[in-house]
Amino acid sequence: MKIILFHQYFLGKNDPGGSRWNEFTSFFSKKAGFTMDVVAGNIHYATGKKILPNTWLNTETIDKNITLHRTWTYSGYNSNFIGRVIGYLSYTFSALIKSLMLKKTDLIIITSPSIFVGISAITLSKIKSIPFVLEVRDLWPESAVATGVLNNKILLNILYWLEYRLYKYSKKIVVLTPAFKENIEKRFPEFIGKIEIITNGADFSIMSENNKAIQIREKYNWQEKKVFAYFGAHGVANDLMQVVEVANSFKNDDNIHFVLIGDGMQKKMLKDKVNEYGLNNIEFIDSVPKNEVVDYINAVDICMAILKKTDTFKTVYPNKVFDYMSCKKPTLVTIDGITRDLIETSQCGLYSEPENLEEFKIVVNKFINIKDEELSKFGENGFKYVKEHFDREKLAERYIEVIEKVVNA
Repeated sequence: MKIILFHQYFLGKNDPGGSRWNEFTSFFSKKAGFTMDVVAGNIHYATGKKILPNTWLNTETIDKNITLHRTWTYSGYNSNFIGRVIGYLSYTFSALIKSLMLKKTDLIIITSPSIFVGISAITLSKIKSIPFVLEVRDLWPESAVATGVLNNKILLNILYWLEYRLYKYSKKIVVLTPAFKENIEKRFPEFIGKIEIITNGADFSIMSENNKAIQIREKYNWQEKKVFAYFGAHGVANDLMQVVEVANSFKNDDNIHFVLIGDGMQKKMLKDKVNEYGLNNIEFIDSVPKNEVVDYINAVDICMAILKKTDTFKTVYPNKVFDYMSCKKPTLVTIDGITRDLIETSQCGLYSEPENLEEFKIVVNKFINIKDEELSKFGENGFKYVKEHFDREKLAERYIEVIEKVVNA
């Protein structure tokens, strides 16, 4: 079976970030023998930097069944909202041109964000009479509205119009959480029965007993400190200013240390605020390659997942939480809804209400006062739960079943 995957932010080898589709394509190739053309952008979603030299097209063979095509993408993605929209549209049209050049295909898969890539999928589907599967990793445009990034009524109407047509013309809609399914079915009851849930999951291959955690603690002088670390994007939705403000309240305690690992459009602003406060207890580290991230996760004491306070984020499972759990790390989350339920049901950490700085401080203090054996228990609980319910290899097998049903139909 031949598949075209539209994924603007498909990671390169050992690139930092969410690797859901890097792992799925590998599983599809090995388990089902699918041949895949991945059509991706050439700008990294977190850093805004070019991944490869700025040519119209770069092609890379991942393995005998997977070919990665990077198409031209506008480089101002992280400059401002207009730059981001131009970045989305540039990928949409360059990806469409590339996909029209590819040989006969059995199925198209598109994964959002952004929703603009739906233009490519619908066009290619109609021209070549190929079915497509829509994966919703983010409820666009709702999440953009919720974070205050998008409020232009004309553009919103266009995006809602496109969202509906994507649901209508796709053969299956794959969502990452039960809450996404409920949201879409409530707004568009005609699509009940068309939606499949295939969640984010844990990649147990990153769990290693031979990690370099001790060396990292020595390198950064963390040996005698209780280290709270966040891994991931530093964007508007992540609202990491919460961490800066909480760090400011603990600035006189030399035993507590906060670390922000990653990149994004708000990183400079966060650094400026840290300098303004004169803080020595918060540290910034650039994005870590995927093959090294386990070392850093294991080097810290408590891992954090942070998002703004919006109803939309009550419906998401951040992939970083599954990474933390698969590495047996206790987790602090400021994300209400299903992520909070995940943490509390598995008993792998503690929840703080998003944007409630006083509660955040209280939860940090709770972690500080918990004995080491209790912290280890949090980690063990999370690992056992995620292994049973969110093993990515089992989720890939479920995805293969959905794909085969669509093509055979």
